[in-house]
Amino acid sequence: MKTAVIYWSGTGNTEAMAKAAAEGANAELFSVSDFSGAIADYEAFAFGCPAMGAEVLEEDEFEPFFTEAESSLSGKKVILFGSYGWGDGEWMRNWEERVKAAGAELIGGEGFIVNEAPSDEDLDKLKALAAQLA
Repeated sequence: MKTAVIYWSGTGNTEAMAKAAAEGANAELFSVSDFSGAIADYEAFAFGCPAMGAEVLEEDEFEPFFTEAESSLSGKKVILFGSYGWGDGEWMRNWEERVKAAGAELIGGEGFIVNEAPSDEDLDKLKALAAQLA
């Protein structure tokens, strides 16, 4: 199964998570600005983005990318992950609903979030979750 991990990271926390997810899923790893492929070319995805501002996805690069990708996610396996520093995870709950509404299978039933920097235990859990994409 062809799998991609696509992420945006401002502080490096989500990038560390993306690397763990790519390792766990044996997937191709892309920052959102470097992804030039087509969503249709992949069967599974791990998308990573931290909470920004008032608990939203990063608005300049990631949100426009994901909005375009949404219409092509039906029937695909998806994992969502990211970190946050405030709030209660509303950005992830909203993102989960978007993925489900697009017809994707959300592996694990919910997104994987960590407060601030991921611990080694967090990264191991994400690797195990991402292995379910394979």
